[in-house]
Amino acid sequence: MGMWASLDAMWEMPTEKRIFGAVLLFSWTVYLWETFLAQRQRRIYKTTTHVPLELGQIMDSETFEKSRLYQLDKSTFSFWSGLYSEIEGTLILLFGGIPYLWRLSGRFCGYAGFGPEYEITQSLVFLLLATLFSALTGLPWSLYNTFVIEEKHGFNQQTLGFFMKDAVKKFIVTQCILLPVSSLLLYIIKIGGDYFFIYAWLFTLVVSLVLVTIYADYIAPLFDKFTPLPEGKLKQEIEVMAKSIDFPLTKVYVVEGSKRSSHSNAYFYGFFKNKRIVLFDTLLEEYSVLNKAILEESGMEARKDGEGDSEEVKPNVKNKKQGCKNEEVLAVLGHELGHWKLGHTVKNIIISQMNSFLCFFLFAVLIGRKELFSAFGFYNSQPTLIGLLIIFQFIFSPYNEVLSFCLTVLSRRFEFQADAFAKKLGKAKDLYSALIKLNKDNLGFPVSDWLFSMWHYSHPPLLERLQALENSKQD
Repeated sequence: MGMWASLDAMWEMPTEKRIFGAVLLFSWTVYLWETFLAQRQRRIYKTTTHVPLELGQIMDSETFEKSRLYQLDKSTFSFWSGLYSEIEGTLILLFGGIPYLWRLSGRFCGYAGFGPEYEITQSLVFLLLATLFSALTGLPWSLYNTFVIEEKHGFNQQTLGFFMKDAVKKFIVTQCILLPVSSLLLYIIKIGGDYFFIYAWLFTLVVSLVLVTIYADYIAPLFDKFTPLPEGKLKQEIEVMAKSIDFPLTKVYVVEGSKRSSHSNAYFYGFFKNKRIVLFDTLLEEYSVLNKAILEESGMEARKDGEGDSEEVKPNVKNKKQGCKNEEVLAVLGHELGHWKLGHTVKNIIISQMNSFLCFFLFAVLIGRKELFSAFGFYNSQPTLIGLLIIFQFIFSPYNEVLSFCLTVLSRRFEFQADAFAKKLGKAKDLYSALIKLNKDNLGFPVSDWLFSMWHYSHPPLLERLQALENSKQD
């Protein structure tokens, strides 16, 4: 009876209070669900202290224990940072943090001679203050994650000076993109008339395509050093493989990811007939800066004068020599190129843009509802930016959760398909050994709770991928 009475009381509340209560309730429901899943996985980390029988040939007990302790530390960090984030978000909503920040940005605009009629200017000041607040409150967590957890487990390669310089640079670059794009989007919404949602969607589509095009050439090099892969056997074999599947490869780069971390990766980018492949130096056994550092440490190789940057990077050789042999690198690239050949990249773009169009259309339907603004403390004004924030972040949150889960399921399916494509290229054996090496290098834990895995893993668990490859692994 008590529960039904409280539900009845909730329905008798004014609409804006019901909206506010529903947003908070859903936020905490999602948080508790995520915490429940994380605790299930944490139990796996705590209780699985020996290498399971089926993994005996894949992982030695020392690496297994290292990865178990690493994931346990990450799980603890994730719990506390998640709890902080949820409490912070709740307090901001309960104490009217959003309308307060809007009024504060209006005050700053007033000092500069801009009145309330300059809504877009006030919106940009609001965005600047909000992102600054987010960066400052997130900084201690980021520092702890990098210099305590990643450091403890041998992944961090940064000095504090390099980290802070990087953080400032990221903030400035973000503002240089965010503020002009936001001002144009708000202007389009203001002048777009009844069909503004179509123009707004088209604008965001163009912006996203431009950013994808320029990111690796103009934005990423601000943070990392990109060098062409030297002429040699690996480059020739990459070019031959690309040609065999009609991949329009123009350049192959190696990025010095080891300045930050010893985690490894590879990706491709570019549109139409202008594709580039980027390999992290940590992926390449031959080119890894970390492996050179290990050789130096053991006295096997002398550093050339002027090589490296002692102020920015500190050699961290807790991990053993890492990276993949050329054949394994080719197998990993075969998997990545499989995503292109099978149309996964295009499918993801189409899904993303369909979702974006739907969201802008629903935004157009809801933006006139004053009770949405009143629910979050905006009683006398309905700023467009605040409408975007309320509708996209809070009102759409149930839809976003469902979409996120569906995309995770789809991503796992795509990963299996890309593995199968690499298998068709005759790379099954090398991909098999590369996956084991990459799991070892990145201290991935190969045992997972089925529910946690289903909800979170965009890539299938290691054992499932290996079993799928095992069926037709070449001798």
